[in-house]
Amino acid sequence: MDLARSEVARVRSAARLGLMALPVAFFGLFFAYPVVAIVQRGLRVDGAWQFGRIGEVLADPGIRQVLWFTAWQALASTALTLLIALPGAYVFARFEFPGKQVLRAVVTVPFVLPTVVVGTAFLAVLGRGGLLDELWGVRLDTTVWAILLAHVFFNYAVVVRTVGGLWGQLDPRQEEAARMLGASRLTAWRTVTLPALGPAVAAAALMVFLFTFTSFGVVQILGGPTFSTLEVEVYRQTTEIFDLTTAAVLTLVQFAAVAAILAVHAWTVRRRESALRLVDAAGTARRPRGAGQWTLLAGVLVSIVLLLVLPLGVLVQRSLKAPDFGYYRELTSSDGGVFLVPPIDAIGNSLSYAAVATLVAVLIGGLAAAALTRRDAGRLVRGFDALLMLPLGVSAVTVGFGFLIALDEPPLDLRSSWLLVPLAQALVGVPFVVRTMLPVLRAVDARLRDAATVLGASPWRVWREVDLPLVRRALLVAAGFAFAVSLGEFGATVFIARADNPTLPVAVARLLSRPGDLNYGQAMALSTILMVVCATALLLLEKVVVVDRTGEF
Repeated sequence: MDLARSEVARVRSAARLGLMALPVAFFGLFFAYPVVAIVQRGLRVDGAWQFGRIGEVLADPGIRQVLWFTAWQALASTALTLLIALPGAYVFARFEFPGKQVLRAVVTVPFVLPTVVVGTAFLAVLGRGGLLDELWGVRLDTTVWAILLAHVFFNYAVVVRTVGGLWGQLDPRQEEAARMLGASRLTAWRTVTLPALGPAVAAAALMVFLFTFTSFGVVQILGGPTFSTLEVEVYRQTTEIFDLTTAAVLTLVQFAAVAAILAVHAWTVRRRESALRLVDAAGTARRPRGAGQWTLLAGVLVSIVLLLVLPLGVLVQRSLKAPDFGYYRELTSSDGGVFLVPPIDAIGNSLSYAAVATLVAVLIGGLAAAALTRRDAGRLVRGFDALLMLPLGVSAVTVGFGFLIALDEPPLDLRSSWLLVPLAQALVGVPFVVRTMLPVLRAVDARLRDAATVLGASPWRVWREVDLPLVRRALLVAAGFAFAVSLGEFGATVFIARADNPTLPVAVARLLSRPGDLNYGQAMALSTILMVVCATALLLLEKVVVVDRTGEF
């Protein structure tokens, strides 16, 4: 028996290393190599590293202002998101009301929308000729409030899903017991429920902070020349000033900051995995009782309508402002200016790129998740897990520009290849695939794999006959998320998408950069199309998630 177990362990270890080979090669070639190339180009002169330039760049008052604003707006966005979204998390966790599932899908739609669409939607409400401008002559598109509200819009679902998911599974009898012992409602919540929710709230806050700290599309569209985050400044230094040294330093600063954020996030996740008394979430939700609960439900519904639904509705309304779908019809023509092809071609380009990126992300992410399945993995595998999250911590702008610099010589001269765009998009999709599939793979009984291995099944056959039937649903969900993320990727794609093959986010940004009502209207029309495509992908995800227990759709 010991010999058999030793053989199983040896086969499992060899299989894990084999599964890691392709993801490691992919990340080394298409992530580490371009990032190192851009940093080296900026900080290495005549074969010598110029690390003294780091201090010079950081001593610049303008750069320090960018660093301060990046951190300040991320903290403010996180606090405002928690303030507005926590009541929604409670409502979705504890209340049962008609249309709850549809509303949950509506709340999640903004999170999968590209940042360009989010910025465009708020521009339609807060910007020139927007709803507020027409009603009261007020414009907020170049103020920090526009950025903060757009970040709340984008990250509302993070809090609802992360905190509300755990809140719905907490046993309410624990809080009821405290009430019976004489504690007030507030005291019982503060001493019983809040400590249990604390790790989930911290994890949600850190994720929101991460997303807002690396914000690009929202700030680029709504901030104007007044506000700049690290991500926007890297783009400006690279494309407008051509100062690669400053761009390289800012890339290193952002990488260090996000690495620290991810380390704290990993710590909070481990805390969240501590033992709690959990029950079926369906059993904790009930109809609101009393005027206070009905008022809370009404307030949450109003906030969702005003903050989430209104910007998207105004976006659609602006796209239909021209008679006879004029803005949509103009998408089929080319004026030879901002595009070399009709803007409508961006739809087919985006769908094609996203499909290829999804295949790559599912392949690489699936292999990586399989390699990370066992919780007792050593430091090598844990380091591999951290590697997979790095694309979320490095400027997508840096990755895109690094592609142009690094992948310019045979046998990897891909500058003129259409593969460049889906490869960059896949880098962002892989972490989502891994985080979707890994919990499900770890939930599979390891004894099933061991038994199949002892009976002589190869690692591939074990995966095909044991794991795949059990994780098929998670695989489909992961593919859907990878598709939505790839469809909306903007930071890297804006560098490498060619003028004759623009993607939807790049096309929207280019149209918004040109003056004139026609360009503005076409941007609204393209954003609406992109929103519909992403929402359709999300609804398909919801369909997969709610399949019945027999596994049939």
